[in-house]
Amino acid sequence: MTTLTVGKLLSEKREFFEFFPLLDNIGYEKNLTNSLTHRPGLALAGYMERFAHSRIQVLGQTEISFLLSLSDEQLEDRMRQLFSFDIPLFIVTKGMVPPKKFLDHAARTQTPVFQTNLSTTELITRLSIYLDSFFAPQTTIHGSLVDVYGVGLLYTGKSGIGKSECALDLVERGHRLVADDVVKITKKATQVIVGSAVEKLGHHMEVRGIGIIDIEKLFGIRAIRLQKRVEVEVRLEAWDDKKDYDRLGIDEHRTTILGVEIPVVVIPVSPGKNITVISEVISMNHMLKVYGENTAQRFIQRLSEEIARRRTTFTYLEADTE
Repeated sequence: MTTLTVGKLLSEKREFFEFFPLLDNIGYEKNLTNSLTHRPGLALAGYMERFAHSRIQVLGQTEISFLLSLSDEQLEDRMRQLFSFDIPLFIVTKGMVPPKKFLDHAARTQTPVFQTNLSTTELITRLSIYLDSFFAPQTTIHGSLVDVYGVGLLYTGKSGIGKSECALDLVERGHRLVADDVVKITKKATQVIVGSAVEKLGHHMEVRGIGIIDIEKLFGIRAIRLQKRVEVEVRLEAWDDKKDYDRLGIDEHRTTILGVEIPVVVIPVSPGKNITVISEVISMNHMLKVYGENTAQRFIQRLSEEIARRRTTFTYLEADTE
């Protein structure tokens, strides 16, 4: 399971979230295990039955005002109940300071408390975006990812089939490389997966016979992209005379990556075949389908209509001797 410590969140995103620790070096080793936040209004009121204590707890003006309205005995009782749970982190918004009893119980239970000048809504929005990205499901795939006419084409196939060479040719024609050799894929939404390069490789490419080249240095900043939605898998494989390849495109093949289905186009590689031009056609044809235009289906429909029309005409004129 992916984990993020409180100390790492503070050190890497302190300025972005405008964090200020109210308790120094307390609870920094605690792990944040999910991307969810929680406003513990009911818990502060004493209802602990369904308290989501494993989430980051956000205290806004409403929560702090409620705590300040309690008597010393009530506050002590609520704090004792609240801090009996293992809470990863409290964040107090709008620059407010919680009651001293709150901080005393937090220090005693080693629970970190951060203060921020951001509003509650702004903090939760920023925090959700960051945590959703951090905890998003990820995987790596051996292949190349290229932005071709705005469509993310993921090239896969056996080592040496020509994935990198195809990507290089596409870059030469003005398209943009996202990643080569190893593509890191992150699930950003229910039906959206985004590919990027791993940090160690960046936008370098291995071309057999030449070695390692830097696409950004050779072709300029316009030749690369930091990330791109993966929309079509282009599977390269060696030509097999015994295999029947799809010639009409009626049956769309699909694959699943991180639970997201995307179309797959299988391209048999043979000498003299221009995979680069085919890739551009794949990209444009995909966009036509996105806009509701399926050329193969329309062709079959027109063909069926023509056959039906000729059959009807033949039947009508079969016995006509004029």
